[in-house]
Amino acid sequence: MRTNPERRQALLDAAIEVLAAEGARGLTFRAVDKQAGVPAGTASNYFANRDELLTQAGIRFYEVIQPTEETMALVSNGPKTKEHITTLMKEVVGRLESHRTAYLALLELRLEATRRPELRAVLTERVRADLDFNVRNHLASEMPGDADSVLLLYLALNWLIVEHLTLPGIFDERQSLALIKTAVERAIPS
Repeated sequence: MRTNPERRQALLDAAIEVLAAEGARGLTFRAVDKQAGVPAGTASNYFANRDELLTQAGIRFYEVIQPTEETMALVSNGPKTKEHITTLMKEVVGRLESHRTAYLALLELRLEATRRPELRAVLTERVRADLDFNVRNHLASEMPGDADSVLLLYLALNWLIVEHLTLPGIFDERQSLALIKTAVERAIPS
């Protein structure tokens, strides 16, 4: 297997684009090579099989959507208010929506994980780690709310993002912002 990290990352980014555009059935080595603009056969030199490509694309998604250091500083150092949590939740929704193809690829990967135990294990581990990280950071920052508040916001906002990316006419921006605020108000008791 080849080990050029930049090429591998470019191939995984191309795999994410293919997943978003063509779905899991469209994810082939040939499609990834074409999307990445590399010679035919390149992806097969980096990934042993399609399962490995799917699994590595799942890992790559989480690298792509990481919050910036500035955002993490806002969590730690920002005001300890519901209004600030609402601002942070708007940032999360906006960040995930700005990575439209990556999020759509994740939806494809999650469906594919129902049939592929290795992919399911990777995604389960990663989502669990993210949830634990978010709960731990929320509690450590002494923001209002508890662990259940974080989990409720995770569930509510993920579905709002799905609506935006798959059926964008359901909620306009004004409604979405109001729903984020309402989710925070209801998830975090006074």
